[in-house]
Amino acid sequence: MTRPHLSRSALAMASLFVFTGTAHFVRPGLFDQVVPPGTPMSARSATLISGAAELAGGLGLLWSPTRPAAHWGLLALLAAVFPANVFMAQHPERYGLPAWALWARLPLQPLLMWLVWRAGRSAD
Repeated sequence: MTRPHLSRSALAMASLFVFTGTAHFVRPGLFDQVVPPGTPMSARSATLISGAAELAGGLGLLWSPTRPAAHWGLLALLAAVFPANVFMAQHPERYGLPAWALWARLPLQPLLMWLVWRAGRSAD
């Protein structure tokens, strides 16, 4: 019996999402601020749900049987939170960050999605 291989990309993405998911619970106020108006739930609910999804997805990438579901879930999550990134770019004064940096990070979202896609491929 062979042991399923955990790729470096899966480990890196798992680490990233577990770290950021945990941050949603440790410092929820930071994440509450970026929830755009009109989101169909409270900012705190959105923060906690997205944090739980990041944790579940990150942990799911670590185990071969859950990796495919985790990668689809993380791809959906990244698409769902993209409006918050756009909102931040449109209102940089709220975050004390340079507008150029917030706009420059928007094209990084497809790169992150590609990395999640690679990490979610079965290595068996």
